[in-house]
Amino acid sequence: MDIFTITIVISLVLFIAIGNYAGKNVKNLDDYFVAGRRAPTILIVGTLVASVMSSVAFLGEAGFTYDGQMGAYVLFPSTAAAGYVIGALFFGRYLRRSRATTVAEFFGQRFNSFRVRQASGIIIMLSISIYLLIVTQGAAILLADLTDLTYFYSLIVVWLSYTFFTMYSGSKGVILTDTLMFLLFTGATLVFAYYIVSDLGGIASSIENMAQLESKPGIASWSGIVGPGTDWATPMDYLIWAFVIDIAWSAVYIVGPWQAGRHLMAKNEHVVLRSAMYALIIVALLQTAIYVLGGLVNLVKTDITPSETVLVWAAKNLVPEFLGALVLAGIMAAALSSASTFLSLVGFSASNDVVKREKALDLRSIRVIMMMVGVVVLLASLYFPPNIFWLMLFVGTIYASSWGPVGLMSIWSKHITEAAAYWGMLSGFVFNVIPAGLEYVGYITWPSYLHPAIIGTVISLITIGIISRKGTVSEQEAAYRHELHITPAGDIEAKKTRTTMIAPVLLILYGCVMPFAVVNYYIKPYQRGTGEILADGSMNWQTGEAWFSLSSAVIFISLGILAAMVIWRNYHPAMNQANKQSKTGSHTETQSNH
Repeated sequence: MDIFTITIVISLVLFIAIGNYAGKNVKNLDDYFVAGRRAPTILIVGTLVASVMSSVAFLGEAGFTYDGQMGAYVLFPSTAAAGYVIGALFFGRYLRRSRATTVAEFFGQRFNSFRVRQASGIIIMLSISIYLLIVTQGAAILLADLTDLTYFYSLIVVWLSYTFFTMYSGSKGVILTDTLMFLLFTGATLVFAYYIVSDLGGIASSIENMAQLESKPGIASWSGIVGPGTDWATPMDYLIWAFVIDIAWSAVYIVGPWQAGRHLMAKNEHVVLRSAMYALIIVALLQTAIYVLGGLVNLVKTDITPSETVLVWAAKNLVPEFLGALVLAGIMAAALSSASTFLSLVGFSASNDVVKREKALDLRSIRVIMMMVGVVVLLASLYFPPNIFWLMLFVGTIYASSWGPVGLMSIWSKHITEAAAYWGMLSGFVFNVIPAGLEYVGYITWPSYLHPAIIGTVISLITIGIISRKGTVSEQEAAYRHELHITPAGDIEAKKTRTTMIAPVLLILYGCVMPFAVVNYYIKPYQRGTGEILADGSMNWQTGEAWFSLSSAVIFISLGILAAMVIWRNYHPAMNQANKQSKTGSHTETQSNH
């Protein structure tokens, strides 16, 4: 065996051993489903990042930037990942207050309805199973490329690697191994990026050379390669498409079960808030590194096939063997961490949310159901051909339309009824899946401004509005929602609040630093390469790339200020008490006037 195979085997054995060890501490359903609700910040950050940085990012998205969209992906702001913070502020912390074991169970409790819970559970099973299929196949492709194993046997090895410890240890094992995998692929990726960029003469020189790349003209521009032979006729078509996709994925980060559901495991609401902000910064940095690397490999080789293996090729050919082996082990870890997360979500919903039971299942029965789910996914992985990137885009946006409106309105609307939630969720799902399916098989091509996620979301909102007007909110639903807006007394503490305030300060600092980094290390070198830079060497503001330099500042500074205001107002004892007195006084005055 070569060093690549040995490193991956050692890492797999280590993760499996740790996952199984964690399973020994699982004593009850709370341990199995939500890790005992005791997870600290580092574990929640680890599982948030690991569950999204899968083979889709390291293979699919890296291949996408290598093919032609490097500049478009690097310069476009982290709008999707901003959903981490928005979700924690306006959904995640309330979700944790519910003490539910799954997000589907929360919906059932919020609307006092098993059919809402069941519909949520079925959507999880259908969509997350496809996502699990994607990351399983991605890991198998990687393993087959690195070893003498065929794709079939690689698929079996990958499936065994995550299925048994996930089945045995549940959430405890998943978040622990997620965090270890997160540390591995994050460290390896950053060192990998530094090594390659240095070898190419530095980031500024590399970007200048990318701007002059004759084989792929436009790859480093703000829109990437567009026009004939691509999916976007003009730069504006690409911009609309990218904006819609990012907004849809932002909704996934806000309410999606593999992101929002992690907040159910948090030790307290401060952990929810801190983790979301730290995860945003880390994901933004990691994605930038991956997108830059995917594009820069073109300076060495422009015809890697399939393009999804660009980072695999780079790890095997552009860095020392040991570092390359760590990078490949990290990519494999990213895929397995996401796979374990998705299997646990599907298994939890299958055992907890879909079938109405008078008595909760025991751990042994739940583990059997998890294994059955895993077997179904394995068979599907063998039957369906891999299509990592585009299938990921389709599956992820389902939650934007089916769960997005219902999820946020379940917290912030006094008027949404049980029937509106049920039919709004189903209509958002159906009117996303059907248009996307028709486009996927080639019957129709939707314009960028009519992406299936938009269609589904609009239909869901209309359905919720019409049905809510015709119904009434029950006393149980109103009382449950009211209790969700009561901040837990244990979280109202000055010391915890001051510690949590560090996170939004870091967001603001990131938003201040990144524009300078982007201007000096990307945009000016790009303009030198294209000849657009001004005579005195200053940036030319008459280009699209220049305006994108402000995007990080707008997003991160705004989110940091918003988060700081919400945290200080809700969790500092003095401010919380003042808010209570203000509300009480307002309520008394209203009654007096009445």
